[in-house]
Amino acid sequence: MTVRMRHTPSHSANRRSHHALSGIASIKCPKCGVDALPHHVCANCGFYKGREAVDVLKKLTKKERKAKEKELEDSKKTES
Repeated sequence: MTVRMRHTPSHSANRRSHHALSGIASIKCPKCGVDALPHHVCANCGFYKGREAVDVLKKLTKKERKAKEKELEDSKKTES
């Protein structure tokens, strides 16, 4: 079967002109300095607007928690 009413290439291009992807906006977390999404809790440290919103260490195993605490401690030292 053949297409009865073809769209011209310019018509298809005009339709696809709105399909372009835009880049993701990101900010530096003021607490730990990791890239984070604006208006979202930082996934690394759990802080939002200067206060702790999520306890990041709560769901980690003992070994992971120890490594994360050390990482956060090191980031505080380099900040100061």
